[in-house]
Amino acid sequence: MRIVALFGPTGVGKTAVAVALARRLRARGEDPVAVSADALQVYAGLEIVTGVASAAEQAQLDHRLVSFLPLDATFSAGQYARLAHAQIDELLAEGRRPIVVGGTGLYLRAALSELSLRPPPPRELRERLLAQLQRTGAPALHAHLAERAPWVAHGIDPNDRQRIVRALELLELGEVPHPKSLDASARGRRAGEGASQLWSEDLRRPTLLVGLTMQRERLYAAIDARVQEMLAAGAREQVLRAHAQGASATARKALGFEDLLAGDVEAMKRRTRNYARRQLTWMRKLAGVRAIDVSGREAEAVAEEIVALLT
Repeated sequence: MRIVALFGPTGVGKTAVAVALARRLRARGEDPVAVSADALQVYAGLEIVTGVASAAEQAQLDHRLVSFLPLDATFSAGQYARLAHAQIDELLAEGRRPIVVGGTGLYLRAALSELSLRPPPPRELRERLLAQLQRTGAPALHAHLAERAPWVAHGIDPNDRQRIVRALELLELGEVPHPKSLDASARGRRAGEGASQLWSEDLRRPTLLVGLTMQRERLYAAIDARVQEMLAAGAREQVLRAHAQGASATARKALGFEDLLAGDVEAMKRRTRNYARRQLTWMRKLAGVRAIDVSGREAEAVAEEIVALLT
């Protein structure tokens, strides 16, 4: 039995397609289960902000690897990979169809492949660097990086908080970082390894990889509408509670977390649109992906096309 993997930018309608696909698979006598491939949907207490399937959607399709971590926990792609492999293997052993659903490219690849992922940095190291970042600001931390490794700092924007912290982590761990190795899309590499495993065709299990796309204007309109729906559902209140409860540095990476803390909805929309562009770039690089344009189409019609690809 082949895994079905659905990838696409935020706002494209992955969950709706997964639920519609599940209905069609059940009509064929199958028992599908969704496995989330999202870096932030793992946190209990951030469901609105991270776009976890609603209770009604989960009643129609069981979703695994969502809402199981406390807000103060840190999490890594390596930890996720072990959990995802176990879930997928268990479902296949039971004769059930896994539908891997996600928009985090690294996590999708981690679920489907055997990646050589670096272990997460020691928590105290990450916390110390983040405290320094909070205290001095990104430009000051960038200047510190420039003193230690000018060739690395040269390739990083002085306001790119994530890459600055990651570079300093690697230096502290005795590795020699290269600017290109600091992107989330390259964390599957080990130091000194050649071409990234991320774009390899090698998969753990037979998989139909489907990439959902949408015309740019429609996608941006869908993203803006989705942000407004999240706000109406209580996204800002959820973020404020998470902040008060000591959300970890990992949890705070949820798209729009810091923007909602600051009450800047337009910044959240802008950041989400930029993230969607990066997700589409990921999709174009995925080996063997079958792209489906969902612009103006109902989820049921898209699901029917996916079922046809399975036969």
